[in-house]
Amino acid sequence: MAKQKTPDTHNPLILRFHRLMDAFAKSDDERDFYLDTVEGFIIFADLDRSVEELEALEAGLDQNAERLRLIPKMTFYETKKFMEGFVNEKVYDIDTKEKLLDIIASKEARENFLEFIYDHLTELEKWQQYYHERSRIRIIEWLRSEEIRFAFEEDLDITKNVLEKVKHHLFDAKVPKDVQNARDAITTKSKTYYSNEALNPRPKRGRPPKQTQKVELEPQYTVDIFKTVPTACRPFLFNPDFTSTSVTFSAKFDTEAQLIASLRGSSRVKI
Repeated sequence: MAKQKTPDTHNPLILRFHRLMDAFAKSDDERDFYLDTVEGFIIFADLDRSVEELEALEAGLDQNAERLRLIPKMTFYETKKFMEGFVNEKVYDIDTKEKLLDIIASKEARENFLEFIYDHLTELEKWQQYYHERSRIRIIEWLRSEEIRFAFEEDLDITKNVLEKVKHHLFDAKVPKDVQNARDAITTKSKTYYSNEALNPRPKRGRPPKQTQKVELEPQYTVDIFKTVPTACRPFLFNPDFTSTSVTFSAKFDTEAQLIASLRGSSRVKI
């Protein structure tokens, strides 16, 4: 079949970081994820689908190969590096550190590591922050290696309504002034991901702010507006409605809620 021509767009890709973060964690030898470089959607080649759907997907991927990038697999080495890095950099209690290093050196290290972390709340918050920061660097490195112009939706200081208009007008050269202003802001933001600081975040200088009660505010995500998803790929769109804390390092469970449920009562994960 003929290859599909890649349409022209008028602003950098707007990507949802937490969705990419989850795809990166779950991409392995049995699960393929593809990032679209035109509109930013993610395709999950779910092998539980019917043979007919999978054959159609394969043809769709082949026809649109120019615009799709296979998300890299989380290798055993990278998984171990994530866990060891956290233990060496963020865990200060000697007994806890030794226990975690023993877990990392044993079978089913990834899931048993998470089970231990979720049983020790003092380490859980540190782990979630560490995993978020390291995942961000890993994803930015990959996007840069693919020479993709992008901005994370979570980083944009643009109202939900205007950002949805930007998505709607992605292929339009002439747009309203508010959309053009937003495009300019997105383009400016996209350049920051190619700076040295994007891969080596510096600690903020100056006097630390007064301690106040921490309030978690989840980003107000826009709706997905994808106009050119190949027909055969539509059943395979990967669009979980995750918040920043519900993305999990687990390869076995899709959400944090499933992971936590597995740690309770008779359904607890066996070590």
